[in-house]
Parts: sequence; structure tokens; C-alpha cells
Amino acid sequence: MRKYSQFIAKHPKGVLLVMTLLVIASYFGYQQTTINYDILTYLPQDLESTKGQKILDEQFHNASTGMLILEGTDQDAENLREKILMIDGVEDVLSKSSLVGEMVPKEILPGRLQDTFYADGSTLMVVKFKDSASSMSTMAAIDQIRAEESNPKYLSGISALVKDTKDVIDRETPIYVLLAVVLALIVLSLTNESTVIPFVFILTIGYAVAYNFGTNFFLGEISYITKAIAATLQLAVTMDYSIFLYRRYVEEKKKRETKQEAMARAIENTISSIFASSFTTFAGFIVLVLMELGLGKDIGLVMSKGVLIGLLTTVSVLPAMLLVTEKLVTKYNHRVLLPSFDKLSDFSVKHKKALFTLFLVLFIPAIYGSVNAKVYYNLDRSLPQNLDSIVALNKMKKDYNMATTHFVVVKDDVSDAALNAMISEMEDVEGVTGVISTNSVLGVTVPDTFLPEKINQNFVQNGYKMMMINSQYQTASDEVRSQIHTLRDILKTYDAEGYLTGEAVLTDDLTVISNSDFTRVSLVSVAMVFLILVFVFKSFALPVILIGSIELAIQINMGLPFYMGQTIPFVTSIIIGVIQLGSTVDYSILMTDRFLHEYRKLGDVDGALRLATRETAKSIVTSALSFMAATVGVGLYSKMEIVSTICTFLARGAIISMLVILFMLPALLSILFPFIKKTTKAL
Repeated sequence: MRKYSQFIAKHPKGVLLVMTLLVIASYFGYQQTTINYDILTYLPQDLESTKGQKILDEQFHNASTGMLILEGTDQDAENLREKILMIDGVEDVLSKSSLVGEMVPKEILPGRLQDTFYADGSTLMVVKFKDSASSMSTMAAIDQIRAEESNPKYLSGISALVKDTKDVIDRETPIYVLLAVVLALIVLSLTNESTVIPFVFILTIGYAVAYNFGTNFFLGEISYITKAIAATLQLAVTMDYSIFLYRRYVEEKKKRETKQEAMARAIENTISSIFASSFTTFAGFIVLVLMELGLGKDIGLVMSKGVLIGLLTTVSVLPAMLLVTEKLVTKYNHRVLLPSFDKLSDFSVKHKKALFTLFLVLFIPAIYGSVNAKVYYNLDRSLPQNLDSIVALNKMKKDYNMATTHFVVVKDDVSDAALNAMISEMEDVEGVTGVISTNSVLGVTVPDTFLPEKINQNFVQNGYKMMMINSQYQTASDEVRSQIHTLRDILKTYDAEGYLTGEAVLTDDLTVISNSDFTRVSLVSVAMVFLILVFVFKSFALPVILIGSIELAIQINMGLPFYMGQTIPFVTSIIIGVIQLGSTVDYSILMTDRFLHEYRKLGDVDGALRLATRETAKSIVTSALSFMAATVGVGLYSKMEIVSTICTFLARGAIISMLVILFMLPALLSILFPFIKKTTKAL
């Protein structure tokens, strides 16, 4: 590192020029990165539900659908249908007239078919889009449908939901970044003596965020959740690196003749500690790639890459920027508004037995709350309830007693008699409001000549038959879960190779996969961090104690919703634990490393703990407050409950971890020191 650090110190302006040009290149990479707004597309492709969805997309050109309610007459609906069919991105529009013809009066349709397409004063149409729910063509088509002049209309379904999600995220993401920057600047200004240095830190991380988003181009696409939280999260977890390097630079300036030599030494002496600090955070994120749900891989790759980029930026952009702005940094100074923490260090050691007991006791309510916290999986719940798609969904439930639609795909060699029997059984399943298929249409006493030829394109294609099952039960509810299992059993009786799919079915699979993902990533993340700590401290006891401390903080954080009566998005329970572990275990590492250093000099456990707590408390508090500041604003502001909940948990988790480490870790280290001494190589 010596040659590297000397090069950076000697050529700060050249380094900044090159790194700024890379920011410009990153902008073009960011512009070419696709954003996926549909979580259901991240399900494994070997599931029956996703296989069925693939057949719908490829054979029936049913990539995504929307349910459109129009107030008015049949003729109003037909006029709007003709307009929508002309819109790019629309494959077809199913209505009564498209199925049985305009000449067939609705009054002679079977009761179930009438209930499917008509309610008091309105008509229902099914809009089929050519491309996926999150494609740009579908988004543009939805905008045009909503813009068409007509009687009041309401468009619901996964496509409309995805469109509204995109609009909210695109509108709010710049505000997320602004809130994170402003609040982080406030905290850094209060905890650093220089007025200018917080802006230097933020600008450096801005470079890192730009590089991270620019290199997402090589991943092809990222999820909207990743897009929403990545910048904020990267700022929160990599701020420490800038603080470490700057403080070492200030120390080295007192020993060296020139600022260039001081900076070179600071880079050389800091890189190892920054690398060790970033490694646990990297491990916390990279373990998310083990999730079956592809969303974990998405977040894991982007954020672990962000940690490494943050590390590299800290030892390249920040030194150059500090040297260029040296006069400004030293010119505007003020008093640091942090206490000395002398009383805290005395308190932790003096009451170590009580704190140790409290540590053990707190695990009971924390784990109980964490295990019993309620989660939800229906995506519409995480959106503002005044969005067009949510208003339309609520109207569907109220007027048509329809909350979701399932799709069935069977081989076309299944006889009509078998299909009629299967449809009859499915219509009798509790919560099913109607089944639409060629068989349900042909069952009408209407001559075949009235049936449009295009009906086969919608229901019979390339060896498959498709039918739609409307349900009054909401996606992700216990009722729809039971209904799905019953429908699947009926389907398999008539066609063992048949598929049941649709939003509710995909979400049901999402529920099962998420639960297994949570267990897997939690265990692997703990194992990885444990091995890292064993390597760092050459000890068995210390990793157990340090992970135990952070795990208590995690369990408290995850258990609070139970006691507060909250139901949280499923993604939160999967990713918060591993992120909190990876990003806040640094607090315990910093204190423990200083404790071991002081103990080797003093030979006094409690004396070393007092000194270690006092000397590291300021860094731990600064780090935790910066983490909280970068995330709490987004948590309070965001209208997207998934984003809001994740950021709120991260902000709260940083503070809880800080409190556990400052108050309880010294007590653990003191009482368990005999065990530590026996199992630690360096003692």
C-alpha cells in the first residue's frame, strides 16, 4: 500500500479529475439499468406457479392483465374497448361482447357469467398486455388507458399496481437521498470539530453511490426496493470508513512534516482496519444471495458491491479531496458537542452483574416478540391507499365481490366432459365467484357462429387450454391460501400436469419461500461473521460474546412490532437481521479490540474496560447516530411501507445496537473474562 498511498498523496488533483470522469461514465451506466417493480418475478423459475405463468406469457400472450371497470352501458364499454385495442402494448381486451358477440343480450347469459361482467351501473373488462407488468410498454399503455376520455373508470391488477409503485418510487427516491444527506450532515456537524468535513464526507460517499449505481448496468436490472434504499443504506454503512481515515490523518499531521506524508501514512495505516470493518458488513450483505427469492440476490449483490466501492473510494477520493480542501477544513472549526463518557464507563463496570443479568433476561421477551411478530405478503398493502390501482381494487371487491384472479392451464387433450366437471367443482369452492373459459361460454344456448374466432387466441393455444377463476378472497389471506390448495387438488384430479397460477398463487409460494429464506440467511450470516471474528481475535469466546450482544439488539428490534401491535412487510424480517448484524457488529469489534489492547498494558480487566469504553464511546455514538440519521428520515417520510419499514428498523437497530454495546458488552467482557482468557490465543 505504500506506493499506492504515496501516489494518491502526491497527485490529489489528478486523482479527483479521473474519479470525477468515472462519475460521468457511471451516470450513463445508471441510465441504462432497468428497474424491476414486480417482486413476484423474483420467484424461482422451477415452481409450478412460475411455470404456469411462463406458459400464459408465451402461449397466450398473457404476460400481465388488468381488470377495468367502466361505469355506463354496454355500448360505452364497447366504445372504450375499441379505443384501448388501438393502444400500443395492449394485446387484447376481454369483455362480454368479445366472448359471445355483441348480438347476444346479457340477460340470457348464465348467472355466473353475468355476475362476472356486470354490476349495478358498470361493466367489467379484462385488459391483456403484450409485455410483462414492469415493462415500459405496459407502463405507457396504462397511462394511455387512464388518459382515455370516458365515463369514470377503474383499472386494477398487478400491472396497475406495478405502475403506481413505479410512480411513487420515482417521485420519492430523490427525496430519500436528500433527507439522508441533510440529516447525516447535521449529525456529522455536531460530532466533528470541522464545519467543512461533513460535506467532504458526504461528497466522497456521493462518488461511491454514483459508481455503485453505474455498475448496476452489468447486472442488467435491479429491483425498485434496491433502487429506493441503496443510496441511503450505502451512506449509512460506509460513513465509518471516512471517519476512521480522517481521524488517523489528523493524528499523523502532528507527527509528519508535510500533509502529503501524513496522508500517505494515514492511508497506509488505516486500510487494514477499514478492510476488517467492511468485511463483516460485506458478509452481511453477500449472504442475501443465498435466498431462493431473487430479490435477496438483487439487494445482496448491489449492497455488497457498494461496500467494496465505498472502501475503495475512501482510500482514493477522500484523501485527494481532503488535501485539496485542507485550508477550508482547518479554517472553520467549532466545539464538538459530545460528552466525555466518563460516567458511562464507570456505570457499565460498576453495575456489571446487574447488566449481565439484564442481558440474559432480555432475550426471553425479545425472542418471543421476534418469533410472534406478524408479517404480511400482499403487495397492495404496502402502497398508499389513495392510489388509482388501490381505489380500483377496492371497487372490484365491493361491486364485483372479486379481489383476485387465478389462472388454470391444462393440456388441450383433456375432454370437454372432464373440463365441465372440473369447472363445476371449482365453481363450488368457497370464495370462487366465477370461472371464465371456452366451456363456460359454449355452455350458453347460443349458436357457435356468434362466437368470435379470436376467442381461441385467448383460451386455446398450442396444446393448452386456459381458464380464469375469480375469487372474492384477498391475496395473501388465510382464506385464499386454503382456496388455492383446494383448487390445486381439483386440478390435479383432472390433469396431473396442469398448472394453477396468478398473483395470489405466486404470492402463496412467496410466503413459503420467504420463511425458509429467513432461516437460511440468518444462520449463514451468523456463521460467516463468527468465522471472521475468530480470525480477527484468534478466539472462540469473543466471537460468541460479540455476536450474542448484537443478536440481542436484533431480537429486540425485530420483537418490538409484536408488542406495538404492528404487522410488517415480509421482506423486513428477512433482511434486517443480516444487515444489522453485519453493519453494527463493528461497534463491538472496536470496543473489544481496544479493551484487549489496554488489558495487555494494564493487566487489569475492569480498568481496561473503563478506558476502552471511554475512548471508543465517541466513535460508536458518532457511527450509530450517522447510521440512524441516514435512514430515519426515509423511514418517517416514505409512503411506501416496505421502504419506510426497512429504514425505520435500520435506524432503530443502530441505536439499539449502540446501547447494548455501550452498556452491556463491558459487563459481559468483565464477567466472562476467565472464559475469554482460556479460549483466546493472544491472552
